[in-house]
Amino acid sequence: MELAYYSDYAVRLVNSEEPARGKDTLTSVEAVRDLFGGNSSAARRATEADVTRFRSVRGRLRAVFEAADGGDETLAVDLLNSLLLEFPVSPQISGHDFRDDDGRPLWHMHLADHPSNATAGYAAIAAMGLAFHLTEYGVDRLGLCEASPCRNAYLDTSTNRSRRYCSDRCATRANVAAYRARKRLEADRSQKTGLAADSAQRAAAKSER
Repeated sequence: MELAYYSDYAVRLVNSEEPARGKDTLTSVEAVRDLFGGNSSAARRATEADVTRFRSVRGRLRAVFEAADGGDETLAVDLLNSLLLEFPVSPQISGHDFRDDDGRPLWHMHLADHPSNATAGYAAIAAMGLAFHLTEYGVDRLGLCEASPCRNAYLDTSTNRSRRYCSDRCATRANVAAYRARKRLEADRSQKTGLAADSAQRAAAKSER
């Protein structure tokens, strides 16, 4: 499993809530287990108590994205470091996939967690994955969607650091909104220009009298 994969844990958890829309899908132990994706063994450890604990970690991870999105690199790093200290992991070399037909292992780094509960395990992996992404690509690669009122978290992996939205859907919606705003502005300007021209014509007509 590539280390970059683990950063998706943070994004999935943060985006389980959309504060501006009043939406929160993290309301049951089943929702907690769904966040683990294919990691079924870790998901089975989740209990009802993890719902509240997951929400707490979610708020702290969102704060990392908010600090990064706001340009406060030091705060983002400090917040992430506090999570790393509280939820440690043990890096291990794993080879459960195979490189070729000879059966040689495909060695890669794996983050082994030793949690007391499901939240601790998930938080450890999410924080470490986010830390790897941050140090590899930069703090400015952690963003919040600019398509109001979305504000979902995303990881910018574009070559020119140009990503501004969490999804193609939000990008399309934002572009349509911007287009309509431009059209309204053009219509207002045209109307004002027309009114000004009418006023000028009336003034000229009066002066000719």
